[in-house]
Amino acid sequence: MTTAGRPRVVLGVGGGIAAYKACEVLRRLTESGHQVQVLPTTSALNFVGKATFEALSGQPVYTGVFEDVPDVAHVRIGKEADLVVVVPATADLLARAAHGNANDMLTGTLLTARCPVLMIPAMHTEMWEHPATQDNVGLLRSRGVIVTEPASGRLTGKDTGKGRLADPAEIVDLARLLLARPDALPRDMSGKRVVVSAGGTREPLDPVRYLGNRSSGKQGYALARVAAQRGAQVTLVSAHTVALPEPAGVDIVNAGTALELREAMHKAAGEADIIVMAAAVADFRPVSRADHKIKKSDRDPDPVALTRNPDILAELVAARAAGKFRSIIVGFAAETGDETGDVLTHARAKLARKGCDLLVVNAVGEGKAFETEDNAGWLLAADGTERSIALGSKAQMAAGIWDFVLNSGTYPTGPAGVQ
Repeated sequence: MTTAGRPRVVLGVGGGIAAYKACEVLRRLTESGHQVQVLPTTSALNFVGKATFEALSGQPVYTGVFEDVPDVAHVRIGKEADLVVVVPATADLLARAAHGNANDMLTGTLLTARCPVLMIPAMHTEMWEHPATQDNVGLLRSRGVIVTEPASGRLTGKDTGKGRLADPAEIVDLARLLLARPDALPRDMSGKRVVVSAGGTREPLDPVRYLGNRSSGKQGYALARVAAQRGAQVTLVSAHTVALPEPAGVDIVNAGTALELREAMHKAAGEADIIVMAAAVADFRPVSRADHKIKKSDRDPDPVALTRNPDILAELVAARAAGKFRSIIVGFAAETGDETGDVLTHARAKLARKGCDLLVVNAVGEGKAFETEDNAGWLLAADGTERSIALGSKAQMAAGIWDFVLNSGTYPTGPAGVQ
């Protein structure tokens, strides 16, 4: 850390068209209190000029090892860094980093850095899938470098596929996670198939109105994001969210209502090793949906008849008991205390009632859990183990949940959980 307590982040920028997105990463990092030193490659300056990086960072920008020679900058910068983030990590830059080249300021810094290194790839699909690139990625990961899975989507020209740069907000979220917990992204979920639900369901009253809740989907998305970057194959069943970026390397299934989410979860569960029900599913839905907007009138409105939605978590537990799949099942509980008991009293009763392996408990209320950037809570396991989760980012909570699941001793063996 600097004397002012601001984390030192080195932002390396590779020479690809996605270099322009590094500006947004830089802006988000500096505005959230990080001191950022930008080290672009010479090729990167063909896409974004040095003046832009210097203006946004408030720091001089270096490219060659012969700049700032008296200060030996290519050694000093890496040694002093708390985190190195490379955006974008092109195929060429991955190759040079993997083989220890040090012919510019960025690659020299990568050799001297002793902090976490986070490389965010971006390139065409064919380049990402080429055996040379995959070998380089594997070599870097074997040395502890965190090379993330790229997103899928529109590339340069008319091409679409895997190789798109992750969203800048997601990159900054991962950077913050590593600054808080340098060990948060091991590749310990490789080969595991994970299904996560997220967001809040909406139950329509008419073409305009609906019954819903305040869930933003941020915690479920964080769980999916962290699992994917720890090597898991992730399906995210997404109800309504607050315009969150799609996590890179994750397959997304959209589901608006409770019944749609139920269908998607049962369909995905059959191949899953771990199922996480983080979505806030409406307990009730209208018995009927008006096919036109319900108008105001001088008379009192007719009461809205409601019917109970299925308990998806309980159904998944029952399906597992019937032998339909073998998975760890994780539930979520948003609780408040009342005259009959506190948050944990209600949560323990819910865990027993649902029959899942693990329950993540949030105390909800004004400024807590829903629609916030940070989260805290408890982990309750079926074997009686309980653990509190200190307040931190939702990515930190996600990492803690995955740590607990992987080390709980309840990981299944058999058809859907072969180890």
